Amino acid sequence: MRGFVANTDYDWYRFLARRAQEAPLDEVNFWRPSDRATFKALSPGEPFFFRLKHPHNAIAGFGWFARFSILPAWLAWDAFGVENGAESLDAMVERLLMYRRRMGHDDTGRASDFEIGCIIVTQPAFFPESLWVREPADWHQNIVSGRTEVLSSGEGRRIFVECRERAAMLTAAAQSAASAQPSLVGIEPRGERYGPPTLVAPRLGQGAFRIAVLDAYERACAVTQEHSLPVLEAAHIRPFADGGPHDVRNGLALRSDIHRLFDTGYVTVTPDYRFRVSEALYEDFHNGRSYYALDKQRIHLPSELAMQPDRSLLEWHAGTVWRG
Repeated sequence: MRGFVANTDYDWYRFLARRAQEAPLDEVNFWRPSDRATFKALSPGEPFFFRLKHPHNAIAGFGWFARFSILPAWLAWDAFGVENGAESLDAMVERLLMYRRRMGHDDTGRASDFEIGCIIVTQPAFFPESLWVREPADWHQNIVSGRTEVLSSGEGRRIFVECRERAAMLTAAAQSAASAQPSLVGIEPRGERYGPPTLVAPRLGQGAFRIAVLDAYERACAVTQEHSLPVLEAAHIRPFADGGPHDVRNGLALRSDIHRLFDTGYVTVTPDYRFRVSEALYEDFHNGRSYYALDKQRIHLPSELAMQPDRSLLEWHAGTVWRG
């Protein structure tokens, strides 16, 4: 298994580390100021390490790679908010422009529309300075973005084991604090306690779910094929609050008005992937002509079978939510 050690902005780390002290974070967006390079170094479920540059020269946390997507800055903010490592969209854009100037970009236009590379990392752990992990012994300071490490042996394995240990210590400390027991943060790790590195199924948060669904449907409404990104939303077939997972198979990319009708049961998608409109829409509002024109048409599906809606979840929605 591989891991990726990424050069990390100290202000991004510090902002998110403070938030993680208040409450665990489900996900963070490790964004890059340009969309010119994709990220193919990892598969979902492999670890992504946050390495602080000079003068710190240490690994200050890690998480599990979920996906990579190129997004306009405004959508990255809309999806992840402060988990972009900034207190506001303005603050994020200011940092974006600073880095783009350093890279030699001669930017024009609305900065929030600039596309950025978004590496979505789930279940992140941020270490206090006393628990930082020593960077790879053979790390070269001229590495710009980061590098891949093999985790089965050598420095890669050391880093992975030490990061897992420190994350476990923080979890134990948080549990101790919640139960009024002595803190464990000051205790030294007891040595290697982990077997061979294995992939971890990344648990998507709300932001990662939204981006995964929009990407699966090629950023178009499954019903209308509307491509205007500001009105596209990721709908849960079974709501998260009702036990539905943040999983692409529990999602549909829908235009915002159709999403609202879906959530309130005036429309549904059948297990054979047909869009249906309830008679209740006309009965309740004496309108809905534009929606009835779409009734019984087959929705547009993701090309990958593994991304297509779960038929059992569609059955649940049609039987539980739809007003048919």
